[in-house]
Amino acid sequence: MTGPQVLRREEERFSVASAIAAFKARQAKIGIIGLGYVGIPLALTAAKAGFSVLGFDIDEPRVAQLNRGESIIKHISSAAIVEAIQERRFEATVAFERLAEPDAILICVPTPLTRHREPDLSFVEKTARAIAPHLRRGQLIVLESTTYPGTTDEVIKPILEASGLKSGEDFFLAFSPEREDPGNADFGTAAIPKVVGGDGVDALALANTLYQQFVVRTVPVSSTATAEAVKLTENIFRSVNIALVNELKVVYAAMGIDIWEVIEAAKTKPFGFMPFYPGPGLGGHCIPIDPFYLTWKAREYDVATRFIELAGEINTRMPYHIVNQLAEAVDRRAGRAFAGSKILLIGIAYKKNVDDMRESPSLKLIELIENRGAHADYYDPYIPVIPPTREHADLAGRRSVQFDAATLSGYDAVLIATDHDEVDYNLLVEHAKVVVDTRNACARAGVSADRVMKA
Repeated sequence: MTGPQVLRREEERFSVASAIAAFKARQAKIGIIGLGYVGIPLALTAAKAGFSVLGFDIDEPRVAQLNRGESIIKHISSAAIVEAIQERRFEATVAFERLAEPDAILICVPTPLTRHREPDLSFVEKTARAIAPHLRRGQLIVLESTTYPGTTDEVIKPILEASGLKSGEDFFLAFSPEREDPGNADFGTAAIPKVVGGDGVDALALANTLYQQFVVRTVPVSSTATAEAVKLTENIFRSVNIALVNELKVVYAAMGIDIWEVIEAAKTKPFGFMPFYPGPGLGGHCIPIDPFYLTWKAREYDVATRFIELAGEINTRMPYHIVNQLAEAVDRRAGRAFAGSKILLIGIAYKKNVDDMRESPSLKLIELIENRGAHADYYDPYIPVIPPTREHADLAGRRSVQFDAATLSGYDAVLIATDHDEVDYNLLVEHAKVVVDTRNACARAGVSADRVMKA
């Protein structure tokens, strides 16, 4: 018996040792639930290592597109998908009844916040309920979605054990947080160490062995809760430090000091300092969300998280600060009232050079601009149309404008929210009446003019 069928044997023949051997031989099938910014790179990495990968998603057009070998993410090439399909290493499906096929199932679904900034685990819970009817003896289930400590044990485990199978005896449960950085050419999935925590020693051994086959190294920890805490700690660290430089930006601006110059000089110190950079607000699926997962869970233990919450408050207020700066620039430099003015945003993506707009502060900026009576358009070479979002559904369908001299000169001010490298900042500064730059993009491009204001 060879290939993905190695582990599909009679129950009495299953053993942890045989499963570990199959993982090491790349003779197991991996199932990945959620084919997005985490799931697709993970699937292609596992397939390239020699595993057979079955991807699951509820989005039928997305599944069809992937099975045609077409990438849905700009920084992932279609050629990589085509290669995996041609080598019979990757297939996507909406048929969740096939969940009994994989020997390991990796869960990569969203974990957003509710409107009240509380964890929304509905996607995780629905996924666990989809797995439970098809769960079989010997399967390894790994949650990769970022969440609060205790989720794997308190939420996933009871749902799966309702099938009649027991974690640690019949199936094996682990948590290994995703660490994707979309668009980072230096650190793809295979080059990023993988933290792994298991529900018991066997689950840890299985998950650790699996990931060792396709990432540079693994970092085993004592429990699933510890692994969950590692991910939150990484992103809270970033959130707190970004809040710090955002606050310093406001303080130094009042003193006539350029925060960007300060950071560039400070980072020459070879120890004791790590550069973080200010911006118009936080974006992406992790940093704006993860701290609130911990603050919510901490309340269960009657523990205050004032430092983390203060950082969150500073970061979430940044779009308001930026729009105030923008309104002042239109008033003083363009010589007109902000209400009734026309504003062009550069960038809808949450970070440069990607087509990812999850939690992008640009959406909040548009909302605030238009709430004050101005009109906002946007230009983004990576996102031609704004897709539906939960928080800004009314912006869905808006299209990127053209980027040319005539377009730029038709706005009262241009707000740089995302510093894409493809943007011609010389052309922008030459033809815009006023430029409000939240990313120091013009200075980094070597362009300076009186009409450029840093914010």
